[in-house]
Amino acid sequence: MKELFAFLRRFVKPYRRNLAGSVAYNLLSALLNVFSFALIVPILRILFKINTDVYEYTPLSQTDNLKDAVSALKDDFFYKVSEFVDTYGESKTLLILGIVLIVMTFFKTACYFGSSAVMVPLRNGIVRDIRIQIYDKILSLPMSFFSKERKGDIITRMSGDVSEIENSIAQSLDMLIKNPILIIVYVGTLIAISWQMTIFTIVVGPLIIWIIGSIGRKLKARSLVAQSFWSETMSELEETLGGLRVIKAFLAEKKMSDRFGRSSEQLRRASNRVHLRQALAHPVSEFLGTALIVLVLWYGGKLILNNNATIDASAFIYYLTILYSVINPIKDLSKAGYAIPKGMASVERIDKILLADNNITDAQNPVEITEFKDEIRYSGVTFSYEEGREVLHDIDLTIPRGKTIALVGQSGSGKSTMVDLLPRFYDVSSGSITIDGTDIRNISLKSLRSLMGNVNQEAILFNDTFYNNITFGVKNATREQVIAAARIANAHDFIMESENGYDTNIGDRGCLLSGGQRQRISIARAILKNPPILILDEATSALDTESERLVQEALERLMKDRTTIAIAHRLSTIKNADEICVLHEGKIVERGTHEELIALDGYYKRLHDMQQL
Repeated sequence: MKELFAFLRRFVKPYRRNLAGSVAYNLLSALLNVFSFALIVPILRILFKINTDVYEYTPLSQTDNLKDAVSALKDDFFYKVSEFVDTYGESKTLLILGIVLIVMTFFKTACYFGSSAVMVPLRNGIVRDIRIQIYDKILSLPMSFFSKERKGDIITRMSGDVSEIENSIAQSLDMLIKNPILIIVYVGTLIAISWQMTIFTIVVGPLIIWIIGSIGRKLKARSLVAQSFWSETMSELEETLGGLRVIKAFLAEKKMSDRFGRSSEQLRRASNRVHLRQALAHPVSEFLGTALIVLVLWYGGKLILNNNATIDASAFIYYLTILYSVINPIKDLSKAGYAIPKGMASVERIDKILLADNNITDAQNPVEITEFKDEIRYSGVTFSYEEGREVLHDIDLTIPRGKTIALVGQSGSGKSTMVDLLPRFYDVSSGSITIDGTDIRNISLKSLRSLMGNVNQEAILFNDTFYNNITFGVKNATREQVIAAARIANAHDFIMESENGYDTNIGDRGCLLSGGQRQRISIARAILKNPPILILDEATSALDTESERLVQEALERLMKDRTTIAIAHRLSTIKNADEICVLHEGKIVERGTHEELIALDGYYKRLHDMQQL
């Protein structure tokens, strides 16, 4: 329960008014329920003429304590009923009591509805808040987090685990508020009717709670196992959708099907164990509740038959009615006792995202920069993704404003890592990167990244229109500016040939476009942002010759008067760079212009000769 209350403190605070409303409605509903059942006693006494006691009216002002006040209220109630019987007769009195019972039941059920209605915004609000918090946390987490986590598992936590919280904890909140109130009111009523029988009931009751609790504790552990298998299944589905072309090309459908079948079988077995244990909730509580009623019936009946009871037969029936009423909230509470551990297992899983450390954050008093004036400097930069395995080692590089610096080298030499350090997708392990003499770790992330535009090997587009993809991340852009950016990027003509021009949807990740068209939209987006620093990560390597020519033209227009860092495998695209740096095993081993590096007859010359071949 400690974990549950910690969860509620985190997410229920904005909905305190709903909680207060639920408590008030449930309390009123419980009291009305008790008083409506109290009408059963005089009805039974009138019908069966159980006793002929004479009651006197006692004003509450004449009572000295709570016990006397309760006794006076009871006597006054029976006095009024007797008065009605004498005045209107037994038949009319029964009718009047029946009408009062109907009216009280109406108000009781209205309060019951009210208690549920005020909880609806709370339940749905909590689920919405959790989803938004997870999404915002995903946006804020560093890239290093996602290199260790599988996308399918993250999607499962966002969908399956949040849904589990909705179906278990959020749905159980109503039970957690309503049932304790009902139990307290009903038990208080039972004590008022007969404290001797209530003590007997309370002695037997904890056994029921212990049995229910032991099953619930095991359910949470089983639920964690089941959720991990569900994540595994979703991860495999995500991998299959991403690699469908390769699966078909290598005739690996059977292998992937067997792999998915094994994961699904593990999930089935784990889910069976969870659901079987969850299914125990109702029958166990039903059986134990019936056993409790029978024990009390035996004990109370024995007292009445031996004339040792403090209540008569009609009051005993009222006692049993209230006792049976208290069984239902206990059963509902037991259901919550089964459902909540299952939901808490999902809370643990989403907390791996919500409570994940974010080491890429702003400094305490970050510097705001609005322009790039002088140079970018890498000084003794060393970086490793994992402890003990350096990807970059002692990198020194100065990039003057307005110059184009190219990074070349074999795959895995550290080129992409170098440019990823500049916008702080990762932080350097040692050394520093400065812009105009200011360490980028002291610059606010927003102002740092606002200086940069990216064009990647794989154009990252969204399932939206041409217009919204080009203006992505750029506020208050006019249509004229968007069209101008598209023209510079050689994209305007094919955009206008589409069905709705700039308002045409380009499909999931731009699937309705060719590779060259996607890349030109990506370039148009960078042109519209108009950044002083441009990062090109193999922007033309995946294109055919004609598309490469059009994209290269667009890139040359984009690079004009900008500081550019370009990663390239095709050396022909960076021949005119002001400086070319050759990386090998995380170090810069050569640097110079194209002609100077050819003359060195080293790494660059070998790369150049291989491409010429």
